[in-house]
This record gives sequence, C-alpha cells and structure tokens, in this order.
Amino acid sequence: MLRKLSREIAECYRMADRCRDRANLTLDPEAKADLLRMEQHWLSLVRSREFAERLQDFAAEHACKRRRMAPRTPH
Repeated sequence: MLRKLSREIAECYRMADRCRDRANLTLDPEAKADLLRMEQHWLSLVRSREFAERLQDFAAEHACKRRRMAPRTPH
C-alpha cells in the first residue's frame, strides 16, 4: 500500500531538487560541487526519515499484534 509522504520527507526532497537545479544553473565548479554535496545530504536525510517512519510503523503494528495476542485476564 502506498503511503502519503510526511511533510518533512517531502520538504527534504524539495530541498534536494532545489540544490540540484541550482547546481545545473551555476557555472562555478566549486559552487556546483557544494550544491551537489548539499543535494546528497538532503537525500541522506530523506533516507534516514523514511527509515524512522518505517520503524515507527513496524513498532506500532507489532504493539497492536501483541495486545491482540495477549491473554485476557478476567476482571
């Protein structure tokens, strides 16, 4: 099932795109290299955030399953 990207992840992708676009427009090799490094940092942050979200989803699903499987105690 496709999940809607969190705002933070979408913003990181947007910033990476901006860095790449600006790198493609600049003629200064040092500035281009800096912008492409910044793009990679944003993409690294995306991967980290996506992993954290998947881990959080997994933990929530696991907790839900544990609650369902826990033996019921009479009150």
